[in-house]
Amino acid sequence: MANYAYLRVSTDSQYVNNQKHGILEYSNRLALSNLVFVEDCVSGAKKWRQRRLGSLLEGVACNDVIIFSEVTRMARSTIQVLEILELYMEKKINVHIAKQNMQLDGSMQSKIIATMLGLAGEIDREFIRMRTKEALAARNVRPI
Repeated sequence: MANYAYLRVSTDSQYVNNQKHGILEYSNRLALSNLVFVEDCVSGAKKWRQRRLGSLLEGVACNDVIIFSEVTRMARSTIQVLEILELYMEKKINVHIAKQNMQLDGSMQSKIIATMLGLAGEIDREFIRMRTKEALAARNVRPI
């Protein structure tokens, strides 16, 4: 059994330190040791198979553990989150979400929670995109 931690940031100017710290605290509480950290610097909007998360899924085995700091680190799309979780459940991989202190075990309850958290992440991403567009438009407007 191997223990992995997946860390993702969207840009080079962001840091994985906060995610790593939260995951280490969580894994210590559960006595999950020898974590292998997999770091990605890519937008959560990019398809998960095109990220390091895709190769991580291909390499994991039954009863391995993967810890995410939060659901939005998997993906910013509810559909992608559910697709990822379904594949993990098929392979019998133990998925943990550190920030919410939960283990997604394939039960109906964990699927509902993952769906809600994934949807919240998708909505948050859309609001960020709208604010960015508004800020760029405001910067381009010049008084006459």
